[in-house]
Amino acid sequence: MGRYVNSILQPGERVLYSTTIHGIIYLPGVLCLAAAAACFTASAVFPPLLIGVGVLAIIGIVLVFRAWFRRWTTEADVTTMRVIYKEGFISRQTFEMSLDKVESVDVTQSILGRIFDWGDVTVLGVGEGHKKIGLISSPLEFRNHITAH
Repeated sequence: MGRYVNSILQPGERVLYSTTIHGIIYLPGVLCLAAAAACFTASAVFPPLLIGVGVLAIIGIVLVFRAWFRRWTTEADVTTMRVIYKEGFISRQTFEMSLDKVESVDVTQSILGRIFDWGDVTVLGVGEGHKKIGLISSPLEFRNHITAH
């Protein structure tokens, strides 16, 4: 399966910048797996904790898989002509806006988002509405590629 943006490029259009959801979305699953490991270690002293190990491990694996799948099926691209955002696999949502129609681009980052380089980008268009793209990697660089047009 190729990238969505490559299948919709117009003649003469090329991709300037691509990003996806930041890896921070793995954190809940990794924390569950770490808690499972801690429970496993503590189960040597208190054996009933083995039930918690199984539950936490299953939840952690499911959360990590869901995060991987969401990250794998999400694309945010800036081309020479458009801003393109796609999420989903079977049920797909896309957003495309001509760079000529972009009125402003807002970036929202928390303190941790600034430290680890993730944030939300809202693209506002002239007469075309807006789209909030959440938790993407390098949101300032994404914005700079849109506004450099």
